[in-house]
Amino acid sequence: MFFSCWNDYYGPYLYTSQNSSNWTLSFALASFHGLHNVEWNLVMAATVITILPIVVLFFFAQKAFVQGVTLTGVKG
Repeated sequence: MFFSCWNDYYGPYLYTSQNSSNWTLSFALASFHGLHNVEWNLVMAATVITILPIVVLFFFAQKAFVQGVTLTGVKG
């Protein structure tokens, strides 16, 4: 559910195409890439800023992820 909302591209484009303050990060990143398609340093910096919340979430929830994988593993 989280990733489907996080990576939603067409929903924000359909509902908020004119109001940039309501865009999701993936839509804003695609629009930023469209504006700065030659300046790769700016596009990569924006990409790092975009994925930073997911990386921080992973580090805080890493123990729960590993525990979930070990609990659902195949018994051998």
